[in-house]
Parts: sequence; C-alpha cells; structure tokens
Amino acid sequence: MRLGILGGTFDPPHFGHLRLAEAALTQLSLDKVLFAPVGVQPRKQDQPASAPEQRARMVELAIADQPRFALSRADLDRPGPHYTADLLAIVQGQYPAAALWFIMGEDSLGDLLRWRDPGRIIQLARFAVLRRPGYEPDWAVLERALPDLRARLDWIEHAEIDISASDIRRRVQCGLPITSLVPQRVNDYLMAQHLYR
Repeated sequence: MRLGILGGTFDPPHFGHLRLAEAALTQLSLDKVLFAPVGVQPRKQDQPASAPEQRARMVELAIADQPRFALSRADLDRPGPHYTADLLAIVQGQYPAAALWFIMGEDSLGDLLRWRDPGRIIQLARFAVLRRPGYEPDWAVLERALPDLRARLDWIEHAEIDISASDIRRRVQCGLPITSLVPQRVNDYLMAQHLYR
C-alpha cells in the first residue's frame, strides 16, 4: 500500500489542502491520503485554534466525497505536543505494510531542520513536496544535515494554490464570503458553530 499523510492544523480545511492531496494521490499513485489534524502544534502553541474535535469534524466534512481520503486521529487521541516523527511512527504501526509519503509544500521543506528529529522523519517516510514557484530551499544546508534527503523526495507539480486558513478566518471575521475557498459542508459547519467570529 502507498499511503500519503497530510498533516496540519486544518483550521479550517480548504480547497488548497484538497488539491494538494489530490495532486499527490494521482502523481505518486497513492492508494490513500490520510488527513492528520494536529492536536497541539508545538510551534504554534501561542496561536489560538479551534477545538481539535471541531477541526476533525471539518476535515471529515471536507473529504466526505473522496473515498481515497480519510481522517487520521493519530495526533488527536494522544496528549501533546505533537511532532511529525511521532505521527509517522504511529501511522506506520497502524499500516505496517504501507510505504509512507509525508505531503508538504516546498517552503516547509526549507524549514525542515527546525523540526523535531528530521533524520527520523526521512527514515519513516518519503517526502511528497509541492513546488513553490520562485522558492528554492538552501540545499547546501539541508544536505549537510540530511545527506539522504534528495533520495527520499518526490516532487508534486501543481498550479499555485493561493489559499490560506488565516485569510479564511479573517474573511469570516469581516463577514466576507468564503464559498470559493472551502467546501460547502465546511462553510455550513463553521457558520453554524460560529467559528472565527
């Protein structure tokens, strides 16, 4: 089995997340993509976020029409803080025969050395990386620290996805429409829950 993992806060999940997962699914011939909402993101502990169960529900609503997408509760059902290396180890335990791809943007790749235990991450999974036009990580620094990195990396080609969750939250606060940015079910849920108001 070829399994993709897309982690994040998903506050809210939006069409950018879905398009990235779809691109990874098709271009890397993955069997499934797991959406793994983080419970407590170590590098964003000072930023307010919707409750984990609300974000999990929004993910379920966002992926309801895609049978090859699934919610992973690997980070939600354990105490935090949550690190990618631990998430991948849990998923590997749940799917012992699976080959794993961790899906990310090229900007996140450039930030990899600030993550907890990046060497363990690249042992547990390959990287499925969305190219960012005009962005180039510092390969010399990355490869000095992680000599096997390029061999564990697969590029995803996709049109630029210019949607951010922070912009969506701002738009909701201002009373602006977000129907072109999130699936209708997600829009209906966050409005009913009065999120981001």
